[in-house]
Amino acid sequence: MLDSVERTISLIAPAKINLALHVTGRRDDGYHLLDSLVVFAHFGDKVSVKHALVDSFEISGPFGSDLPSDEGNLVLKARDALRAKFPQQAAPVDIRLEKNLPIASGIGGGSSDAAAALRALTALWGIGTQQLAAIGLTLGADVPMCLHGQPLIARGIGEDIERIATFPHLPMVLVNNGVSISTPQVFEALAKRDNQPLPNLPKLFSLHDVCVYLAQTDNHLFSAAEKLIPSIGDTMNALRGTAPRLVRMSGSGGTCFAIYGSDREAETAAAALKQNNPDWFVVATYSAMKGS
Repeated sequence: MLDSVERTISLIAPAKINLALHVTGRRDDGYHLLDSLVVFAHFGDKVSVKHALVDSFEISGPFGSDLPSDEGNLVLKARDALRAKFPQQAAPVDIRLEKNLPIASGIGGGSSDAAAALRALTALWGIGTQQLAAIGLTLGADVPMCLHGQPLIARGIGEDIERIATFPHLPMVLVNNGVSISTPQVFEALAKRDNQPLPNLPKLFSLHDVCVYLAQTDNHLFSAAEKLIPSIGDTMNALRGTAPRLVRMSGSGGTCFAIYGSDREAETAAAALKQNNPDWFVVATYSAMKGS
């Protein structure tokens, strides 16, 4: 969204959902090799940028108080990395982050925020986007895929990306019971690191096709995450009680998701989960074809 009068650019930083995640190896530098089928939800944080006399940064939203507002924030790291590459164009900027996604919860919130900041700032500053993937990778392995914001297969450490041209609409519910998990700790707790890659992806024409394919896959981080945070199992069981087509943990946890046969089923399930667990993060959403 571009407001041409005030030159304010606002972008949604969508939740990243790992529908399947296979750990296939580990590099000498410690980074793990992954195969992951990824979609992005039609729900997320919001990043807004506009010109200013001096740099400023403000965080709001239900999870805003959980984030640092200094240079440790990935949004500011994205601003500074882009400014270092293009110092002449990078005028002072006011950045606002509306934080609607829980922190350290396996749905790529920080990486998606950084990607949205990069995209918004290149538009505001009139910079080409050719170098964004390389800049994004310096900020985190998930940032390049978040720059795409559409269904994809990610391989390697996340930088080898194969976009999926068409993908079915997936009604889903995202749930987090309030836990945050250290991704490095989850990887360290893995019992096995040399698993098989994802099966070849067939053409997926329907929600049923997706569920049949996902039944052949896994999230290899789930067992390690549940070992560290056993209550993730409670989240999975709560979702299973709402009659979904499939239940799984996303990323390194602890956000879990369920896929439903229709948007109405997802909304009904979310309402029931919220009623029974008022302190949990629960949202009904669906997979988006392209980034907002």
